Amino acid sequence: MINIILEPFQYDFMLRALFVSSMVGIICPILGAYVVIRGMGFMGDAMAHAVMPGIVIALILGLSPFLGSVPMAIVVAVSVGYLIHKKNVSVDTAVGVMFAGLFSFGLVLMSLVGDLTVSVEDILLGQILGVSKVDMLISFVLTVLVLVALVTFHKQLIFSGFDPVGSVVAGLNAGALNYMFLILLGISIVVTLHVVGVVLVVGLLITPAAASQMVMRRFTRAMLLGIIFGLFSTVTGLYVSYYFDLPSGPVMTLISFAIFLCCAIYERFFSQTQTSHLM
Repeated sequence: MINIILEPFQYDFMLRALFVSSMVGIICPILGAYVVIRGMGFMGDAMAHAVMPGIVIALILGLSPFLGSVPMAIVVAVSVGYLIHKKNVSVDTAVGVMFAGLFSFGLVLMSLVGDLTVSVEDILLGQILGVSKVDMLISFVLTVLVLVALVTFHKQLIFSGFDPVGSVVAGLNAGALNYMFLILLGISIVVTLHVVGVVLVVGLLITPAAASQMVMRRFTRAMLLGIIFGLFSTVTGLYVSYYFDLPSGPVMTLISFAIFLCCAIYERFFSQTQTSHLM
């Protein structure tokens, strides 16, 4: 049993993959909890696609994808926030426009260049086993920055998430909070791209948080349970992909989905039990 647990990590690339996967398993459910209460699930998926041009440009210049996708994520976040607050465009419309336009531009740019160090499949489904030491360091720094910001503005984000109108009446700068949240979301998505790719980001961002909020009613407890779900999905997915030669990102997302289904069944059964006791 011990050999089964330790065997994958005799390889350096698996240790790097475990490190980055663990960070993603922590940061995604935490940020996802705020995303769920704000009803912004589509935003995460769209922003993951919209950073495509930044990734391609960085690869063309021979740089780490992080160095292209982080600035791109911030530009997308600010642009979406501007469209929502200054141009009276709905959230879905603003996100949809940025999603389609920038993702298409990234694909066209990639097609024009042709010979890149990674394939479209790597970008879409992740390349966790190709994470370098520099990528580890950047992932760690970005994760710490996001966590510090979320801890600092935790109360304000919860207030504005549950009661947007009330938060404005109370004197909170809702516009600045939304801009900050979108930027944090973009940075977290960039960290996640290496693990599950563009297509499956929402699976780790939303699913563990949504599953935990079905089981736990208190926000903080749901967030902690979401972290457990996220870590279990990423670490277990890494083991399964190693021993069964399967793509890591889809396996992690599938495990996360299975947890969601279990929580949905449990919530349904528990609610029925509670109702029968009350009757």
